[in-house]
Amino acid sequence: MTRTRIVVAMSGGVDSSVAAALLVEAGDYEVIGITMQLWPKAWCNLPPTPKSCCSLRDAEDARAVAARLGIPFYVLDLVEDFQHHVIDYFTRSYEEGLTPNPCIACNDHIKFGALMRQGELLGASKVATGHYARVAHEAASDRYLLQRGVDEAKDQSYVLFGLTQAQLARTLLPLGTYTKAQVRLLAHERGLLTAEKAESQDICFLRGGSKDDFLAPRTTHLKEPGPIVDTHGRVLGHHAGLLGFTVGQRHGLGIAAAHPLYVLALDVARHWLIVGTREELSQPTCRVERVNWLIAPPPTGTSLEVRVRIRAHHPLTPATLVMEADGAVRTHFHEPQTAVTPGQAAVFYDGETVVGGGWITKPHADVITAQAPTPASASCPA
Repeated sequence: MTRTRIVVAMSGGVDSSVAAALLVEAGDYEVIGITMQLWPKAWCNLPPTPKSCCSLRDAEDARAVAARLGIPFYVLDLVEDFQHHVIDYFTRSYEEGLTPNPCIACNDHIKFGALMRQGELLGASKVATGHYARVAHEAASDRYLLQRGVDEAKDQSYVLFGLTQAQLARTLLPLGTYTKAQVRLLAHERGLLTAEKAESQDICFLRGGSKDDFLAPRTTHLKEPGPIVDTHGRVLGHHAGLLGFTVGQRHGLGIAAAHPLYVLALDVARHWLIVGTREELSQPTCRVERVNWLIAPPPTGTSLEVRVRIRAHHPLTPATLVMEADGAVRTHFHEPQTAVTPGQAAVFYDGETVVGGGWITKPHADVITAQAPTPASASCPA
């Protein structure tokens, strides 16, 4: 019997190790392990930090697991792809006043983009990863569905919403029906050295440092000073640079006020830091663009009842979607949501199934009424 050849993205962590093991044991697949070199070699040779991944040690752990499983193992150089699609996107987004999600970009362009193309060159028809999510095929619509993982605390369907039908058709997610505790137990039972390895929690290329430390030498625009203004353009103070501020932030503003103030938006073109009350931070609606539908796209003008996740770990919240003529979606939350952040993804769910998702645009553009700040002497609170 001819077995289906697949490549498994092996990061050197417990999840991808167990994913590879389960596929080998299934007996239906010819499994090839691949670790993706995403950083320049000089970075890879640095000592690993406790919560980072993709180090030289991680690659060696992946190689050791592949050897134990008896499968071929390769290291794939994707440094240029990662720089262009992930790191440059990360930096550019902040320079535009957006808050990016590099994990989504990595999944779309690297794991299920460049790796999938490399798999084709090796004769592999599918790519497998250690994500906690599920792929199913619906016969009635002949469409592939993306569903939440059964471990609610580990569900990663949010960061996979951008996958196309063609990508989903070639994707295997062996861990979607397991909990994290079960995965660690499976690793112990198989004697995998990654069984108790701590999972990476930071953005991998930050290497345990802060986002601001990473961006500081890569941007000058965000380090220019400017005014701190309210939604009427009144100057409440000044900042030394927009680097370090994020939507929803309350502390560290450096201004006194009679009531708590939060960051509402970053106007990088004018170097404004826009602040307001918690009520102003709460948004009843937002516009979502560049939508990727995993169901048949609803017609313009129609509405759809869903639950929405506006950040990776944000609770699912009921909302009504209204389809706009330009392909965007107006999302009306049943209850206003705080810190609806431009540049983050809004992902739509019907029960366990991801129906689509897209990118949140700047919600406060129509709130800022002043064209120029009012002089501070006329507006600072007593």
